[in-house]
Amino acid sequence: MAAAYILVVDDEPDIRSLVQEILEEEGYEVDVAENGEAARRARRARRPDLILLDIWMEDVDGITLLREWGDGGVLPCPVIVMSGHGTVETAVEATRLGAYDFIEKPISLAKLLLTVERALEADQLVRENTGLKRLEPVVPEPVGRGEAMQRLREQARRIAQHDSWVLITGEPGAGKKTFAHYLHNHSARRQGPFVEVGVGSMSSHTSAAELFGSEEGGRLSYGRFEQAHGGTLYLDDIADMDEQTQVRLLSVLETRSFLRQGGSEPVRVDVRIIAATHRDLKREVVDGNFREDLYYHLNVVPLRIPALTEHCEDIPDLLNYYVDYFVTRESLPYRHFSVAAQNRLRNHTWPGNIRELKNIVQRLLILGAGEEITIEEVDSALGAQVVAAAAGGAALPFDLPLREAREQFEKAYLEHQLTDVGGSVGKLAKRVGMERTHLYRKLKALGIDAKGK
Repeated sequence: MAAAYILVVDDEPDIRSLVQEILEEEGYEVDVAENGEAARRARRARRPDLILLDIWMEDVDGITLLREWGDGGVLPCPVIVMSGHGTVETAVEATRLGAYDFIEKPISLAKLLLTVERALEADQLVRENTGLKRLEPVVPEPVGRGEAMQRLREQARRIAQHDSWVLITGEPGAGKKTFAHYLHNHSARRQGPFVEVGVGSMSSHTSAAELFGSEEGGRLSYGRFEQAHGGTLYLDDIADMDEQTQVRLLSVLETRSFLRQGGSEPVRVDVRIIAATHRDLKREVVDGNFREDLYYHLNVVPLRIPALTEHCEDIPDLLNYYVDYFVTRESLPYRHFSVAAQNRLRNHTWPGNIRELKNIVQRLLILGAGEEITIEEVDSALGAQVVAAAAGGAALPFDLPLREAREQFEKAYLEHQLTDVGGSVGKLAKRVGMERTHLYRKLKALGIDAKGK
């Protein structure tokens, strides 16, 4: 992990050099600024992990900078205020504006080091808690004792030792994010941030600012790349990235730098990219939906996550894991699966993969009674979560996200209609009311083979 980067802002040269020397001896990376304007330039050049800020400076005072840097009342990193002429009012105002602490001059170096350490730890805890609130808790290690899962974990551990980019593929719900975390946690970047970006949820209008930050309107905001500096950036649903953002991402991979929106100076970053998709990215390249050069940059090391039906021997372990998970996390009553119930679940088709299994376990613990989960309960739960589709009774899980459920329904619907019209794409286009060229693209995107039809 990269050492924490600290910006020291003080107009007294002796204090700047002393604090810089002490912090560097402790292993921190330190930059200095002699006044407010220099501090602004330093923040634009690189996102600090912590700022030591003098209050009284000739050009701009520290309180003004705090107001300027606060975005919605939240500072982008911990700020420790320093002052040789401090008053209670100044300390209160600095704290109100979000400063972590207030240190009076002459500075006690022991107190300074302790305050810096605690500020960085507190910021790390805040970021972790924010991530937990935003995202579902991630399984710490992929579950399963079967040969396929043991081999996959070993492969992931080997990949983690190298800093190459990784492309993870697999069906929705198969565990791509779990393996992304597993790779990060076994890499040299494990102490750095793990920043997740759901590419599918970004619009073409907001993606650039979200990923690369912005300097527009006189306000500086840091994007996900800078937030992930020294760690890992996980790009989920990479196939959904718009073309303009693909171009900018390719530039970052080639130069390890980028321009913020409205910025003029390149920002350098040290980030490992892990991208994931449930789509056939090679097909997306052939169809012109994804850049070929970006595909080869991302696909340095491919990692395919198998569908749950490919390692169904791990289902008993997964059931036990999620029973314990919900009993511990949500205080649900403990219940165990009968052998017959486990066997029934081992033979289920699992269109939603591990995500579907997790939801089934939660439902059975909430709605059921008694210590044992019976095969009758399992059959009832499986029947309650599916709806008959047009394709001769094909099943679609309610537990998938809307976009993934829609894709499964569209695939089943179009396959049924294509069969019903004798395989004629022309007749299919008329029946479903789609322009023929668009229909061909849709069939390819859904993996429906219409060649020779």
